[in-house]
Amino acid sequence: MNNHIRSLATMASRPYRHVIGLMSGTSLDGLDIVYCKISGAGLLSRVEVINFETIPYSETIKQNIRKVFAKKEIDFPYLAMLNAWIGLHHAESVNDFIAKQHIPKDQIDFVASHGQTVMHVPQHQHKEQGFPNATLQIGDGDHLAVHTGLITVSDFRQKNVAAGGEGAPLAVYGDYLLFSKAGEDRIMLNIGGIGNFTYLPGDGDASRVFVSDTGPGNTLMDAWMKTRRNMPYDKDAALASQGTVNQSLLEALKSNHFFALGFPKSTGPEIFNLTYVESALAACGITDIDDQDMMATLNRLTAEAIADAITNVVGNKQVEIFVSGGGWHNILLINTLKELLPSCTITSCDQLGISGDAKEAVLFAVLANETIAGNPIDFGNNRHIPSICMGKISFPN
Repeated sequence: MNNHIRSLATMASRPYRHVIGLMSGTSLDGLDIVYCKISGAGLLSRVEVINFETIPYSETIKQNIRKVFAKKEIDFPYLAMLNAWIGLHHAESVNDFIAKQHIPKDQIDFVASHGQTVMHVPQHQHKEQGFPNATLQIGDGDHLAVHTGLITVSDFRQKNVAAGGEGAPLAVYGDYLLFSKAGEDRIMLNIGGIGNFTYLPGDGDASRVFVSDTGPGNTLMDAWMKTRRNMPYDKDAALASQGTVNQSLLEALKSNHFFALGFPKSTGPEIFNLTYVESALAACGITDIDDQDMMATLNRLTAEAIADAITNVVGNKQVEIFVSGGGWHNILLINTLKELLPSCTITSCDQLGISGDAKEAVLFAVLANETIAGNPIDFGNNRHIPSICMGKISFPN
């Protein structure tokens, strides 16, 4: 028997596993790395976060990714090279993290790597007859495995697409396993580049679990700040708080076909980008707008998109909403959500024992744990949440 197969069988039979989870989202702000202990599997899963760090992406890394990120026309050889290059960079980051945190490498069972999304095109977006939903993440798992010396589970989204899903959001699988609570309806809201949420019914019925993207999260606000102010984001919503929402522009932004689609649905910066904003400005006849007013309008767009989506699913029911992602730190955005969703209690995911900043990396560690030691959760006939385990396994040698 292959030694790595034997190792997998051994670790799967143990009561716990030590896992490194990696996540880099569409905001391109950096690589989240979490080292955690996962006990059990399925609904018996329990996670203890031991170490967590976000390694910021340098401007060089961001620029290299942006050359292909969400673009219809690219230099294809460059994409092939970038796939390996990101894998090497992530491996180097993992090795530095292990050394910095003084983690004995022989205690780490495997790495779970989401990779870097560069394209997400569900059918409702590409509209090409005969072609399925499609998504692409780079940062090759074999490069990670070889250069860290650790078994690596990666490329999770392809299985979801192959089984009939849109490839996003995948947080639903980990959300259901870790955060369901009997007798309490919950929503796990993640506000990253794109907003998404998971509805967890208090009766624990997996067939009633619901997940969807909501539209832009931070991506438009961050893109505007980068272009106009050469700043990565609107810290503490300082600019947005000084501005006034332009209602005609807000209505033009909300006229995009995505918002008229039924739920659930997924999207990405392929739609929600500065070209989309410029088209809305042109439709309103706006040739100049203060940065403060633009940021206030984009902030409101994100809040209304999230609130509309949640209301569509739960109506006016009293629901506990737990927020993760960079959007939690946007004071104006969170206050607007509280105003738009008065029957809901909105608080940080931190209250559940897992840092909201670390949550996405933790969730992919959990997905990998299910692939190694668990079995597919039965989500019933919900074609948007296939009952599958995900991830491809790469060996170091």
